[in-house]
Amino acid sequence: MIITKNQMVEAMNGFDRLPDSLILLIFNSISDIKTLICCRSVSKRFNSLVPQTESLSLKVDCVISPESDSGSLFTLLKSLLKSIHDLLKPDTKPTTRNQTQNSPARILNQFDRIRDLQIELPSGDLKLEKGAVIKWRAEFGKSLKSCVVLGFRRVANSEGNNSEGDIDFAGGLKTRVVWTISALIAASARHYLLNDVVKDHREMESLVLVDREGEGTVAMGREGLRECREESGMAARGADWQEEGKRTVVPSVRMRMRHEQRVQLKDGVWVEGATLVVVRPCNGGGDVEDAELALGAFGGGIFGEAVQVLLKNESYLLEMNSF
Repeated sequence: MIITKNQMVEAMNGFDRLPDSLILLIFNSISDIKTLICCRSVSKRFNSLVPQTESLSLKVDCVISPESDSGSLFTLLKSLLKSIHDLLKPDTKPTTRNQTQNSPARILNQFDRIRDLQIELPSGDLKLEKGAVIKWRAEFGKSLKSCVVLGFRRVANSEGNNSEGDIDFAGGLKTRVVWTISALIAASARHYLLNDVVKDHREMESLVLVDREGEGTVAMGREGLRECREESGMAARGADWQEEGKRTVVPSVRMRMRHEQRVQLKDGVWVEGATLVVVRPCNGGGDVEDAELALGAFGGGIFGEAVQVLLKNESYLLEMNSF
């Protein structure tokens, strides 16, 4: 089929007759920031409408320099932010000024009315033993509101026999506490890096930071975002958000832990050392039940199934000071 020039012109004219509200609906469905920034070069109309997009998704890639420490969470986060600067105006002459633009906040400043934002990191933060699986979800305001951690080892043998003979994997309390602390450190570091984004977009109602591996999630709702904006001294902290070792302080918390040495799931898969930890601040923590938090964090699939089994177990309570 051959399309004539006149047909192309008619098609474009038809598109031009679409109302702005419909085009914005399309842009919100696209959501991917890199794609939307490319759309700005299509026409003057698109250039003026793209910044009004309300639902956005920012996917970042990681570039680690040879001399960097691949095991460092903060090196990872600092390095990956350098790789997203090309979404803006590429400059072949690196300058000190350009270095300050390598942040999500700079990229997002091209958008005027962000309401829902999801940022995706290229990988998780935890370095785990072979065969270990840890999932976590943390809710934040100005500080931690709750964190749910699920850890276990997947066993491929349907009879539940561990071919490596490591039957007591994650059986000790020490291992389960280390899992929980590691998840809290990762969550607090991610939350700290969001300060600039929260401060600059006061109309935002939902902010979620995930990773491509599906390991951890930091979420902030409308109330949490309001708290974060009102936190005194946030602007001063935002000025050096890339500084090594910076993270939000984790308050004193209560950790309600449930554990099952071996769990059989419906599809015949066995998991060992299954552990569910619900973390809340000692002061406050809300009225939401553990079951609601845990099921809301992990949904369906094998993770939701494991949570349902663990919620039936007796729990024990641990407390930990702020760190």
